[in-house]
Amino acid sequence: MAVWAGRALATDVFNLEGFGPVSRAMGGSGVAYNVGPAAMMLNPATLGMMSDGRYVDLGLDIVTTDIKATNTATGETATSGNHGNNNGPYFAPETAFVYRHGRYAFGVGAFAEGGLGTQFGGSSFLSRTTTNGIDTGFDNFSRLLVLRIPFALSYDVTDKLTVGGSLDAVWTSLNLGMLLDASQIGTLAAQRRASGTLLPTLASVPGLSGGYINFSHNGIVGGGVDAWGIGGKLGLTYRLTPDTVLGMAYNFKTHVGDLGGHATLSAVSSVAGNIPLSGEVTVHNFEMPAQFTAGLSHRFNDHWSVSADYQRVFLASVMKDINVTFVQSGSGANLNLSLPQNYRDINVFAIGAEYRYNASLAFRAGFHYAQEAIPNNTLFAVIPAIPTTSVTGGVSYAFSKNDQVDFALSYALQKTLTNTSQPNTSAPLKVTHSQLNAAMSWQKRF
Repeated sequence: MAVWAGRALATDVFNLEGFGPVSRAMGGSGVAYNVGPAAMMLNPATLGMMSDGRYVDLGLDIVTTDIKATNTATGETATSGNHGNNNGPYFAPETAFVYRHGRYAFGVGAFAEGGLGTQFGGSSFLSRTTTNGIDTGFDNFSRLLVLRIPFALSYDVTDKLTVGGSLDAVWTSLNLGMLLDASQIGTLAAQRRASGTLLPTLASVPGLSGGYINFSHNGIVGGGVDAWGIGGKLGLTYRLTPDTVLGMAYNFKTHVGDLGGHATLSAVSSVAGNIPLSGEVTVHNFEMPAQFTAGLSHRFNDHWSVSADYQRVFLASVMKDINVTFVQSGSGANLNLSLPQNYRDINVFAIGAEYRYNASLAFRAGFHYAQEAIPNNTLFAVIPAIPTTSVTGGVSYAFSKNDQVDFALSYALQKTLTNTSQPNTSAPLKVTHSQLNAAMSWQKRF
């Protein structure tokens, strides 16, 4: 399951804009629309919209990004990409099996819920301390992957009402390499966001210019820290008329807990150079947020259908701070960091249309908008999950009633965010980010 997960980068902060190529092509909507086995990630009740049979679905997401960080004081730029295996393109294979019969539908699958990824290398201004101007050569990068393995069920209570739910195994893994200038460490300490028995030791390093934290797994999947947990969803659909469906779903906050693994903490000294300490690191209470979604779909005739969703994402309760503890091997000395994020709860809007040319061929298009979640003054260069607006499109072709291929493209329009505030940057920072996502799948019914 972990190998299937690949790597992904999201647009709604950490979430992909829709799951599966049908939803993706229709702006990420689908809580009241038949999007196939990807219903397990949107609204399990819509599994009840599938025809009777057994389905196998194999799919792939491919994400390419264009991310650039600029030091607005000097004009220097750093581009994410082609520096190592945390950069794109990002791949997120998915697979699912659905059994639909009578009033019941059962499903199991493996889906990348989302994540992020950057790799700026070790030669940009991000690798140079503002204090003393030392070129450290340290790589600045990130890679987050959240994998869900849902076990889903739907049941037709009446001819109009269908209910559904899923219990999800959730795997979260994270890579991170980040340089903090000495001024940032000082600000964190002054704000009581840095503590522990290692802090006086770091403060006493002659010519302290910065500190670098690094935990990474260099394979194609996985992270330097990871953990397993659970999540789940509940949903329903109600057929208001023969052609109009109301859908609602609630995705519960995950319960994964602390991510743990091996790390290196390095003090950067203008006198003694880089001083590495080996130990264990814990990222505390790193969870994916709860989400509520409501939507409508309407079929105008044999050719035209539309789908629209509204979603509320409760980010404020899970992304107030990133809390990290490092414990040095042997001595047990520790350093605690609480990096402010202060994400807002956001509203997300998705709308899409389908034109079915004939029984075999269908075209889709959509629009997706998510409010900006992160305040300017807590932006990190290595966590630039800032795009808000996407335009989407796609096509499906059925070779027979039992074999179908689906394809979708979504383009996240370029977004710019700036940060001139400590402690998350020591230099005035501007980040621009756009990306192109492709999704494809093959579905077999037997």
